[in-house]
Amino acid sequence: MQVLPLMVYLFCAEHHCVLLPQQHRHLDYTGFLKSENTNFAIASHELFVLVTTDRTVVDSNKFEELQDGCTLYLLRHSGQALPAATQEDINFVPHYNTLIESGTYEYFAEGQKSLPCSLAELVDNALSATANNRETRTIEIRMLFDKVFGKPAVIVLDNGCGMTSKQLNNWARYRLSKFARENSTFESEKEKYVRPAPIPRSLNSDISFFGVGGKRAVFHIGDSVRMICKPADFPDVHELVLSKEEFKKKEQNKEDVYKGTILNRKPGDSSHVTDDERFLRDVIAEETGKESFTAVVITGVCPEHIDYLKQHFDGWTRELAHIYHYYIHGRLHISTNNSWGFLLILCQVTLREKPPKSPRVKNLREVADDMQSLYINAAASKFEFGAFTSNGGRVDGVVRYHPFLYDRETYPRDPYAALAPVDDDDFENESGSLNQARGKRDIFECYWNGRLIPYTTVSEFDWCSRPVKGATLPEECYFRISGVLFTNDKFLVNASKLKFMDLELKLKSKETIFSPGSNPQPSKRGNIQKEFTQWLQNCHEKCDKQVKFLSYIETITRTDMSTKRLQHPWAAFSSIELDGKIYKTGQVVKSQKTLPILYGSVVRFLLHGTHDCDVYATGGQVEIRREPKALYDKVTKIIPISKIDRTVTDESIMKHIESDIDKLPEKLSVTWPEGNVWPKNAVCPAGSPFGPLKVEILNRNGHPISSRINTGGQKMGIKLSILFKIIHHGKVIYVSQMNTVGFFFYLFFPSFAETLTNLGSYTLKLNTVLNEGGSTVYGDKQLPSFELKFTVKEGAAESFTVGALSSTLRVGVPFNIPLQIKDRYKHPTAPPPTLQPVLECSDLELTYESVICNGTTFIIKGVKAKGKVQNYHYDLKVSLPGLKNDMQTIPVSLLPGSPHSLHVKPDTDPIKVENGNQAAFNVEVHDVAGNITANPKQIVRCQIPGLPLVVADCSSSGAGQLMTKSINVIIKNGDFKFARSVNIFFVSCQSMKHIAPVVINLKVMPSSRISQLKLFCQGEEKLELKNEDRIEWQAGGLLQNLFYKLYDESVADVRITAEIASSIKVNWTPDVNQRSLVGGRLPDVQVPTQAMEEHFYQVSYQDLSSSFTIVPLPDEPARLKATLPQNTLKLGELINLCVCVCVFQESSSSVAVTGVRFHSGSLGPREICFNYSTYTERVIVKLTAGVPSQLKLVSGPEQVKKSFFILGFFILNGHGIPTPFLVQLCDEWGNPKKHILNEPELGQEALFHHSQNKHSRLFSSTRGYYQLEFRGSFNSKPIPGPSVNLTVIPDPNKPAQLQVNYNTSATFCAGGTFPVFSVMVVSDEGSPITTFNPADLSMLLWEGIYIFKTHTIQFLLRFDQTETNLSAFFLIFQMIINVVANQAVKLGPGSQPPTPAVSYSTDISSRVLVENMTLKIMDKFGNSAGHNLNGKVVVSIRCADEQSRSLPLFEGKTSTVQMSLNKGSVHINRLAIMENSPGENGIRYIVVLKAEVPICASSLAPFELPFHFYNGNKALLIQDIENLLKEKTAEVERIDKMPRRVCSISNNFSGPDVIGMVGHLAFISDNDAAAVISWQLGSDMDCVITRTTEAANRIHHDSAGTQQVMAFDSIFVQQGDRSLPHISNGHKLFDPPGHPVYAKDLLIFPHEQQKCKIVFKTLLGNTILMDDLDSATAYRKEVVRNKIYCPTILTRKGHRVDSRGKFGGVQNRAPPIHKLKVLGAPLPRHYYLLKEQIDVLCQYRSAVVKREQAESDLNNHLASLNSPQMNQKEREIEEIKRQLEDIDRQLGEGYSLPPFSVYF
Repeated sequence: MQVLPLMVYLFCAEHHCVLLPQQHRHLDYTGFLKSENTNFAIASHELFVLVTTDRTVVDSNKFEELQDGCTLYLLRHSGQALPAATQEDINFVPHYNTLIESGTYEYFAEGQKSLPCSLAELVDNALSATANNRETRTIEIRMLFDKVFGKPAVIVLDNGCGMTSKQLNNWARYRLSKFARENSTFESEKEKYVRPAPIPRSLNSDISFFGVGGKRAVFHIGDSVRMICKPADFPDVHELVLSKEEFKKKEQNKEDVYKGTILNRKPGDSSHVTDDERFLRDVIAEETGKESFTAVVITGVCPEHIDYLKQHFDGWTRELAHIYHYYIHGRLHISTNNSWGFLLILCQVTLREKPPKSPRVKNLREVADDMQSLYINAAASKFEFGAFTSNGGRVDGVVRYHPFLYDRETYPRDPYAALAPVDDDDFENESGSLNQARGKRDIFECYWNGRLIPYTTVSEFDWCSRPVKGATLPEECYFRISGVLFTNDKFLVNASKLKFMDLELKLKSKETIFSPGSNPQPSKRGNIQKEFTQWLQNCHEKCDKQVKFLSYIETITRTDMSTKRLQHPWAAFSSIELDGKIYKTGQVVKSQKTLPILYGSVVRFLLHGTHDCDVYATGGQVEIRREPKALYDKVTKIIPISKIDRTVTDESIMKHIESDIDKLPEKLSVTWPEGNVWPKNAVCPAGSPFGPLKVEILNRNGHPISSRINTGGQKMGIKLSILFKIIHHGKVIYVSQMNTVGFFFYLFFPSFAETLTNLGSYTLKLNTVLNEGGSTVYGDKQLPSFELKFTVKEGAAESFTVGALSSTLRVGVPFNIPLQIKDRYKHPTAPPPTLQPVLECSDLELTYESVICNGTTFIIKGVKAKGKVQNYHYDLKVSLPGLKNDMQTIPVSLLPGSPHSLHVKPDTDPIKVENGNQAAFNVEVHDVAGNITANPKQIVRCQIPGLPLVVADCSSSGAGQLMTKSINVIIKNGDFKFARSVNIFFVSCQSMKHIAPVVINLKVMPSSRISQLKLFCQGEEKLELKNEDRIEWQAGGLLQNLFYKLYDESVADVRITAEIASSIKVNWTPDVNQRSLVGGRLPDVQVPTQAMEEHFYQVSYQDLSSSFTIVPLPDEPARLKATLPQNTLKLGELINLCVCVCVFQESSSSVAVTGVRFHSGSLGPREICFNYSTYTERVIVKLTAGVPSQLKLVSGPEQVKKSFFILGFFILNGHGIPTPFLVQLCDEWGNPKKHILNEPELGQEALFHHSQNKHSRLFSSTRGYYQLEFRGSFNSKPIPGPSVNLTVIPDPNKPAQLQVNYNTSATFCAGGTFPVFSVMVVSDEGSPITTFNPADLSMLLWEGIYIFKTHTIQFLLRFDQTETNLSAFFLIFQMIINVVANQAVKLGPGSQPPTPAVSYSTDISSRVLVENMTLKIMDKFGNSAGHNLNGKVVVSIRCADEQSRSLPLFEGKTSTVQMSLNKGSVHINRLAIMENSPGENGIRYIVVLKAEVPICASSLAPFELPFHFYNGNKALLIQDIENLLKEKTAEVERIDKMPRRVCSISNNFSGPDVIGMVGHLAFISDNDAAAVISWQLGSDMDCVITRTTEAANRIHHDSAGTQQVMAFDSIFVQQGDRSLPHISNGHKLFDPPGHPVYAKDLLIFPHEQQKCKIVFKTLLGNTILMDDLDSATAYRKEVVRNKIYCPTILTRKGHRVDSRGKFGGVQNRAPPIHKLKVLGAPLPRHYYLLKEQIDVLCQYRSAVVKREQAESDLNNHLASLNSPQMNQKEREIEEIKRQLEDIDRQLGEGYSLPPFSVYF
């Protein structure tokens, strides 16, 4: 590396510079400065700084770090501007990463495996080195991955020409191509590159080309390479080591990285080899005896590469064999040396691993599955050609044909291609674009100088592609060709030899000449397309073995295909031609290579694709119906055509079919083994025995056959069973299915006689059925059966049952009992002639009139029951002697009978009632037996003279209560007698007049309620206090011994209870002793101390009260007392005092002393004396300083004085005052106050700012002279103070404003481009500033410019205010722009309307397409853009699937509607289709609204609104809903399966009392926010939230205290939500940067939102989330400046600023998200929208079904209303109504009130 001198520039005051080169590395910093002072003649008193070109000040430490060649400046200060231009020498040597990382991108860029390509680079060098060998060319790749040999290594050896030291040096130089290499040190011996002579297919081994591949390859495989080589005819071996580690050491030691050494040694000398590379000793030992060689030793192999090389050994060796196929196998794929002098390559790969694994060795010539070998071996013919370009490029090409052979394509499969799975084996050989031979692969692989260029393929040429028109060959033939292109080096490849640069471009150029033939010449032009087509035609005819499909039938869809894309289309044909033989529909065939072997007739032939005529295909399928049909039940099987047995004869097939017919059943044989034969149409009593039966199945020859019939195949065939049925009157009452025992079916039922007990006709049926499915038909033939008919009749009478009785039986009312006579099996039968019933019932007397017989019914008539009704439920026993079961017990309900008498309680006479109470009578209505009875309209009335009539309804219970009004009479002296008579009578229907009324007497007695309250005072004598008495009593005295008494209506004392005492109220004290009140004692009365003040006193009980008035009397004085309101008094402050004259220390008279004030004097204690008569009183008061009224300046900064004037002090704008001001607060007498002001107030224009230093204040104002005034205030009153002069000097380095210049005439179109903005930063003194960092200047746009409206653009400069204050400040310039609409492109609505669904009904609401919609002409961003456009809008309808369908018509039977377009807008009130409009049901149509504007330059896109049309088919409507539901549900399932962020914490707690774990309660959409908020939650993420504290304690106990829990009922809930700190009373205090938001507001709660919101509000508090750290610190600063508390701030970048203002460090930085337990991500909004739509669709489907059901029920109901039964019921109802009206009329005419009498 060249050493550059140190350049020193001196810039003097005269603005010129001096350049003095020096060598200063031997001087220290001090010596260097002295030297420069001497060189530049700098005076000792002048101050200079030494800086670098980036203005870094150089001190003694930085001077030691200076490098040679750097440039320094001597300036007066670091910010001095350069008066003249300077020059600085630089050195730009490439970094060593250029070499060691050069292959990283090249090999990975194409997404392929990188190691085979990198190894190929080393093989390329070996091929070039062995190109001139006269003997075998050997290349070996050794992989040493066994630790026994040392560290892992990859070695590539060859027996080529080797390299001299100069050639080895050339190899080490990066990008030194073979065209620029110097092979010798001496000019005379230098050799130029000689291009090799042309040879077939360019196999010239001239591959090492660019000087790049070897270096890229070795450093891609490892990090160190050792090159060992020996050239021919040279005795020395040369070694060169390049290592990434050595490069780093040289860089750290500041050495030349691109320098190294070559070790020259003798062959076999391994003395320099270290132990970790001991494998080299074996490699070096092999050098002896070799004439020349090269070994590339790579170490430091990446572990990933080692794993790949070991695990994919066969794969990457196959790729190498593919790359060098023609160097390994030769031009003609023959492993012998070619006649044109080319020696084949022996390339061997060896892999040694750790024992016990044995070494793996592979010769690439033995690889038989590389692609070129597969292509060559599978080809049936080849077509050779050549191509010649204008620049001398030559291409030798070969096209190979891979025929179709009967059932498969022979085109080789690429072992590395991702093949789609084959869903059905029977479809694997079909033709069609989905399964073509080559598929989507390109035809030609490309070789360059005989070596494969892997990433370049050529799809096709025009002459070898299928013609668009006039093609006679099937399309599949063009997919059966593969090819290879061999180019020379006239075609460019990239440096990594992975791609051609211009091959396809040159070959498809019009100047390129294609010539067919094995030895093409550029002069021999030929019609290559014609010859290629003839060759392809010949290959198809001679090599392809395929099928010709004849007689097209139809195109079908196959639902048996599991893959949906393969279900359609399939062409069906009636015949095929295969191998010269015709196969037709109906022809019998046999299959081969199927399981089972199939025999059957051809149904049809199937070919995938769209075909409608005879066609050739490479395969196809045949559908076979298995024969015989009766055995295989129309079973069909689809197999490939290739599996038809073409060698079998029709006779052998038919013979096999006939043998299968004998397996079929023909009839059933039924016998009775025990002889109890039931003949046909037999009549037997119920319970007769039946069976057993023997059943056999016979074939057509009458021979028994097995129930299991073998149909071939893997299954056991079909199995037959006998289905046993007994049918009674068309209903199956017994079913049994019996399996075989040998060749017979035995049916035996031991108790079958009990089964045949029902009467009537029976049928026994035996059917042969299939064991699986139970079908009685197989193969279109009814299986054999057997049928037997017989009848069962009833037996003799043995029992009876009781028929239906009335639900309510009444005492004394007759009723009938019907009896049903039955036999043993409960069948009705005739009763015996002599039957006499016996009736019994406990506690009741039963009688009956007679009995009658009616068929099988026996009736007992006129039964009556009498007795006392106890529990209403009785057991009635009926006996019929003579029957086997002769007695039945009937539970009956017996109710009382009809009304007979009236009973009143109490039954005493007279009845006494206390005055003021109500009289109550209990009445009962009895029947004839004395039972209380209830009947309709059963009313009892009571009449008392002077009181209202009382009525009781006894209809429901038979009893009631008559309650009169309260009886109140006046009682005097407690003596009163009052009596009345009471009439009680019964009112019911006309037939109940026999019930007599009841008359009783009533007597009223005095009550015991309290009626009087009296007060007493117990002194020497008992004194009664009359109501409203006046009592004179001594002032301050006590009125004691007060009592009270209560009296009732009989003037008797009332005993006072606690309940009564609680109602006693007094008005002179709230504290009352309840125990004293119970004893009749009242609280003592305290007489007022002020004379002549009357007081009112009252005692009350409920509505009773008694009161008195006390008049206080005065007494003599006792002492004097003065009271002060306060102990301290300010100077000049007024005070008011109170002086009291006391009487007996109880009462007093007071005098107010006002206006006491101290005007002057010393501060401290003062005495005040008061005199009255002989009494004296003194008080002490402390005197303090007066009200603050002035300010005094105690100290401050030193001011500048000039002569006798004080100029004040000077300060830079934005800088602080170094010395604080000390100001004293004083009163008007000069007494100091204790409070000191430290913060002055400036004049009106000046401002001051707080800083972190309490002794400094930052001043920001315009420059000029100011007066700093000190002002105070006390109780809102101003306090004047001193003033100080202040001069503010502008700061030239402080940004003051932003000036923005731009083209003001520019128009801002939506979606357009902004004009150029020129922004200048102006300083405080008005000059521009250029020293700011451009990165601190930003431009913000408040809203997106795609919206047509007014927008705000803000230019913001971020800068630091002072050197001591590092917080960021912002300088803002805002401008308003008006964004206008862009070019009009479409017609559209303001918002997308929903998709309507219409029908052709007469209801207009069902036919409306659009209603109240406004369309506007818009630009592409949706802005209104047609204010100046007029025209019309044409509305039409088209079909969504573009098929020809019947279209609906608008109202008026028109297909189009025109509307006027005015100022770019059109309003549509209503657009509807006509009644009974045409259209196909369930089809989706589109309404097209197209705007036609004459002056518009381009056509406008129409607005299209899809809609669904229905013509009333409800079934189709429901089907559409079902289909839509399936689509929505599938979409929901797809979203559910999509990967999303989930919380990784396991949640093992659940239950009704558990809300959940914190980490699972909330979701956050944004990843950055989720990471930092989860980190902030920290250990709370796994906390379990419970509903109750008990549940929390239970989890804590169960987990032994290891699980943290929180109970929701113990959380303190703070009411309300606070606004962000920068918002006060709904207004922003400042514009915040960084988009602040509360962290808790970003949470999404899937369940229990209210509870989760409270939980996270407790955990996160008011934590704020912002964009970045700069915004967070600036936001906190502004909040604190406004004296507002700032909570913790988190940033999306993972930073945290806590509530104390601390940030930075590991503790305040969140780790990466993959290391955190984070909150999960919510499902997208579309998911919940789909769920809502599914719910709505389900409701809609349910509504449609309910509507249909309701319509059906309505129709059925309407039909039933007109039935004869309903008409008969209506007539009966009318008759009953008429009878009820007659009864009500009779009751009104016959009722009269009985007379009553009153007596005293």
